[in-house]
Amino acid sequence: MSHQDKLWGGRFQEPTDQFVERFTASVLFDQRMYSQDIRGSMAHAEMLFQVGILSQEEWNAIAEGLTQIKAEIESGQFEWRVDLEDVHMNIEARLTDRIGIAGKKLHTGRSRNDQVATDIRLYMRDSLDAIRGLLQRLMQTLLDRAEEEAATIMPGFTHLQVAQPVTFGHHLMAWFEMIWRDDERLIDVRRRINRMPLGSAALAGTSYPIDRVMTARLLGFDAICENSLDAVSDRDFAIEFCSAASLMMMHLSRMAEELVLWSSSQFAFVELPDRFCTGSSIMPQKKNPDVPELLRGKTGRVYGHLVSLLTLMKSQPLAYNKDNQEDKEPLFDTVDTLQGCLRAMSDMVPHLQPDRQRMRSAALQGYATATDLADYLVRKNLPFRDAHEVVGKIVHFCIEQNLELTDLTVAQFQQFHKDIGSDIYHVLALEGSVSLRNHVGGTAPAQVREAVRRARVRLSESAGN
Repeated sequence: MSHQDKLWGGRFQEPTDQFVERFTASVLFDQRMYSQDIRGSMAHAEMLFQVGILSQEEWNAIAEGLTQIKAEIESGQFEWRVDLEDVHMNIEARLTDRIGIAGKKLHTGRSRNDQVATDIRLYMRDSLDAIRGLLQRLMQTLLDRAEEEAATIMPGFTHLQVAQPVTFGHHLMAWFEMIWRDDERLIDVRRRINRMPLGSAALAGTSYPIDRVMTARLLGFDAICENSLDAVSDRDFAIEFCSAASLMMMHLSRMAEELVLWSSSQFAFVELPDRFCTGSSIMPQKKNPDVPELLRGKTGRVYGHLVSLLTLMKSQPLAYNKDNQEDKEPLFDTVDTLQGCLRAMSDMVPHLQPDRQRMRSAALQGYATATDLADYLVRKNLPFRDAHEVVGKIVHFCIEQNLELTDLTVAQFQQFHKDIGSDIYHVLALEGSVSLRNHVGGTAPAQVREAVRRARVRLSESAGN
């Protein structure tokens, strides 16, 4: 293609260097926005017709041409050309080939600067809605499993040391709350994504009598961007999405880490289905939790994209700069990575096979009910700090004698405090321990089931947001 054939080539007297052409082109990755680009052009053309800039015939030709181009792309018949730089110019050039001069009129009143800003927002809106669908699926799956495992006792940990008994259902509900916050953040991010830059043109707006409110309505935007300089150069919404995605990946990584630990022979709390694991090329006994490990590893990839976008934008003067072309690959990869990880976790959770007896046995170790013993003494009118000291001495004695708390006789307990009676064994029982946490947010089975019920209501109400 000669420089005169470029859509912007009138100013230039020599052709673009072939290396520069490849170096500056974005069509190999931004072509994924073809649907959003065509949707934005359709709305822009309809607005131009409504305000009298395009004739009925021109509007009809553009609409028909764009529809046919979309069909070409989706059937694999469209030829993407690097010399046309990006998705926008590829589609516009093809439109002009098909319908002639009317195709050249489509760009009236806009620039690639506001066009690409609009396309990215449309793409992000579509992607965010798809991601929220995956989040809803994962949350529903967690609720179903939490309800099933509401009374399954396992050890709760702090510092990866046995702390107090909890239920597996309660632990799964902690995962749910993490993902719920992620969904809340995405709802908020969507509000700022859903503002339309189109009509800002290159940076100053346009002298044509456009109707931005009409275009925004046609494209389903909640509002228009108020300042043309900011509209074409703003990528805050992309950075904010990557920030929310990083938090989401952090939560998924924590969940994956626990699956890796729990499926190890040292814990053996859960069995992962074979289809989510691989073997070793040398050790035939191995069953490696590759899917959770890879999910954990991909978290750093998304963190990197967040830093990349922040760095990209930190020194840019107003308004648009070519640097902004570098926003797409990190953004697109964040979307792809997040969707893949959410699907993987959603597919695994329903098929986790808990070893309930192993979990229970682990909860019996490590003096997990020591706090219950202290609370028992408090109910005997001993100040908590004093009760804490007494129980600490009892635990030390048990460690020296290689005993669990439930191995001690009443007489042995009374060596440490005279008010400990035979009712202490109910307190030290795992079921008794978890059932005592019978308040909102507690691990008692009844509270876990009630938390699931409330969460289902929340989930149902948020589905329409």
